[in-house]
Amino acid sequence: MFKEMRRSDRALGEEEILKILDEGLYGILSTSGTDGYAYGVPLSYARQGNTIYMHAAMEGQKLAAIAQNDRVSFCVVGKVATLPEKFSTKYESVIVIGRASILTESEKEPALLALINKYSADYLEQGKAYIDKAKGKTTVIKLAVEHSSGKARR
Repeated sequence: MFKEMRRSDRALGEEEILKILDEGLYGILSTSGTDGYAYGVPLSYARQGNTIYMHAAMEGQKLAAIAQNDRVSFCVVGKVATLPEKFSTKYESVIVIGRASILTESEKEPALLALINKYSADYLEQGKAYIDKAKGKTTVIKLAVEHSSGKARR
């Protein structure tokens, strides 16, 4: 179903893929835009099991695109260093492919808490209060992972 990686010698195993996803600070969500053009947007995210959660406003281009076509990709780039003398870079990256959906009101809180735990773990109680105030004005996108691949030059 998914094309094999051309440089399979640089392919990462599942453990390394999950580490990059867990340590990454942002990823690029790519959709098929409603105007026929591809649309990619950087987002903060949290992974739980085989699911990635992202938050968004209540409306916008990415939500309209997901409503039209729920098939998306999500790319996270980990550590990068240039190798100027070799005209190259050291890098690590992960691409996730799956289907995006919008969580219902009752499903939002655990996903938002996962984001608080990732980005603001030292402020958990304040984060819970923030979730209570903001969840009605926040959309949460759930990406159900169907396939992932990672690649690195280290």
